[in-house]
Amino acid sequence: MNQTRLFLIFAWLMVATLLWMEWGKEKAAPAATTVAPTMSIASTVPGNVPAVPTAAAAPVAPGTTISTATRQRGVPVTVVTDVLRVNMDGGVLHQADLLRYPSLAAANSAPVRLLADDGNNFFVAQSGWVSSAGAAPSHEAGFQPEGGARSFQLADGQRELVVPFVWNGANGVSIRRTYTFQRGSYVVQVRDEVRNAGTAPWQGYVYRQLSRVPRALVSKGPMNAESYSFQGAAWFDGAYDKRKYDKFVEDGSLDKSVTGGWIGMLQHHFFAAWIPQANDASTFTLAAPQANGTTQYLIRELGPGVNVAPGGQAETSARLWVGPKLVKQIEAQQVKGLDRAVDFSSFGWAATLAGWLFWVLDKLHGLLRNWGWAIVGLVVLLKAAMYPLSAAQYKSMAKMRKFQPRIKQLQERYGDDKQKMQMAMMELYKKEKINPVGGCLPILLQMPVFLCLYWMLSESVELRHAPWIGWITDLTARDPYFILPAINLGVMFLTQKMTPPAPGMDPMQQKMMQWMPVVFGVLFAFMPAGLVLYWITNGSLGLLQQWWMTKRYAEEPAKPATA
Repeated sequence: MNQTRLFLIFAWLMVATLLWMEWGKEKAAPAATTVAPTMSIASTVPGNVPAVPTAAAAPVAPGTTISTATRQRGVPVTVVTDVLRVNMDGGVLHQADLLRYPSLAAANSAPVRLLADDGNNFFVAQSGWVSSAGAAPSHEAGFQPEGGARSFQLADGQRELVVPFVWNGANGVSIRRTYTFQRGSYVVQVRDEVRNAGTAPWQGYVYRQLSRVPRALVSKGPMNAESYSFQGAAWFDGAYDKRKYDKFVEDGSLDKSVTGGWIGMLQHHFFAAWIPQANDASTFTLAAPQANGTTQYLIRELGPGVNVAPGGQAETSARLWVGPKLVKQIEAQQVKGLDRAVDFSSFGWAATLAGWLFWVLDKLHGLLRNWGWAIVGLVVLLKAAMYPLSAAQYKSMAKMRKFQPRIKQLQERYGDDKQKMQMAMMELYKKEKINPVGGCLPILLQMPVFLCLYWMLSESVELRHAPWIGWITDLTARDPYFILPAINLGVMFLTQKMTPPAPGMDPMQQKMMQWMPVVFGVLFAFMPAGLVLYWITNGSLGLLQQWWMTKRYAEEPAKPATA
C-alpha cells in the first residue's frame, strides 16, 4: 500500500471525524428554554398504586426567582462533610456543592454546584412514598427533621454523619428516613424504616428520581471537549443504556421492570445516580413534563413495595451518588455497570480501549505524580509495544529513500506505461527486500488509539484542571498560548521532510502533503493540551526513530543502475 496515500487517508479521516463531532454538537441537548411535547408522567405500577407525584418545584424560565412557597420545601437542613455541602429536606436534595472541585481553574473559584433548585441550573434528587391507601410522605411534603436539628457538620476524626427525618401518618404508620454521609465519599446512604402501629395492614412503594433541566455549557469554542461529552439520562437494567434530552420524547417512553441496576443523570465530569439494592425489584421510567413553558427531564425508579402488618416493620435502602466521575470510587461501589457512567464512548470497543488506557495512565500517575508526565510515559509504553511494527515501517521508508535514484530511473524508462512500471518496482522491492506495506499497520493503529485517548482525556475528571509544567495549568483545556500546537507543527514538518515521496505521486498529492502540517497545526490548536502533548511525544519519538533508521539504512544512496 502506498504509504503517502495511506497517511492522507488517515489524516483526512481524522479531520472528517473531528469535523463531524463539531457538527454533531449542534444537535446536542436543548437549551433550558426548549419546549418539548408533554409526556404523561404517570408510572405503570403494580395493582392500584396511585401515580407517583411530580415535582411541585418544577423549574421556571431562566432568571426567575422561585419563592419558598412555590417550592413547597420542607424544613431545610444543611450538611457539610469534607467533600460535600448539601442543602436538603427529608424528600429532596436541593443543592450540592463539590468542595474539592472548583468551578474554574482560577484561584479561589467557587466549588462546582452539581445540584441546584434555581431556574437556570435546576437539578435535584428526590425520594418519597406512594400507597394505595393514600397516606404516605411524598418528596414534596411529609418528612420532618428528627430532634429539630438544622445543621450537621463532619468533625475532625469523625467518619460519618447520620441525618434523620421522620414521618408520622394518621393511620399509625411511621417512616424514619436516615441519610448517612461518610468522610471522603460522594455516596449518600438513604435508608427508610417503616413501622406500622395501626390496626390495618399498610402497603407502600418507595420511589427515587432525578429531575433537571439541561445545563448550559461552561466552556465554548471549537473542539471544546465539554461539547462532545454526553448530557442526559442513563440507566443499567442488565445492559447500559442512555438517552439525550432531545430524545426523551422522540424515542418513546421507558417502562422497564428491573432487579438492581441504577439510574442517573450524566454531564461532563460529574453525575448523580440512584442505586437501589442489588435484589430490589423496581420499575424504571422516563418523563419530560413541562412547567411555565420549560421542559423538565426526569428519570425515576419505583419500588420495591413493602407490605407491613399491624405491629410489623420493614425497611428499604439505596445509595445516592452525587459527585465527580472518579473511576476508583465508582469501582469501589461494586455495582454492575456503574463504571459506564464514565462515558468514554458510545462504542463498546472504544469505551473498553479508553478504559485500558486510563488504567495504564493512572498507574503511571501513581509513579510520576503528574498527569502530564504520565501522558508522556503512556506514549513511551505504546511506542515500545509497537516498536517492531514501527521499525519495519521506518526501515522500509529508509530503504525507499536509498533507492530513490533507481526508482526515478525506472519512471523515466517506462514513462506512462504504469503496468510495466509497477512490475519493475515489485521486482526491485523483491530483490532489495523492501516491504512497501510495512508501514500500514502502525499508522492504522494510531487512529483508534488517538480517538480513544481524546475521549478518555475529555471525560476523565481526574485530569480536570490538572497542570503539567509552566503555562499548562489544565491538561483538558487548550494551550492558552498555542505553544504546544506550534511545536507539534514543527515536528510534523520535519517528519514530512524526512519522509521520501512515494513513487508516482502526482502534483496534487504533493501539494496536499505540503499543507498537511499546517492543517494539523490549526486543528490541534483547539485540542486539549494533554492530547497535543500526546501527539508531540508520539511524533518526536517517531521522528527520532525515523532519523536513526534513515541513518542506518540510507546513509549511502544507491547508485542508479546502468541502462
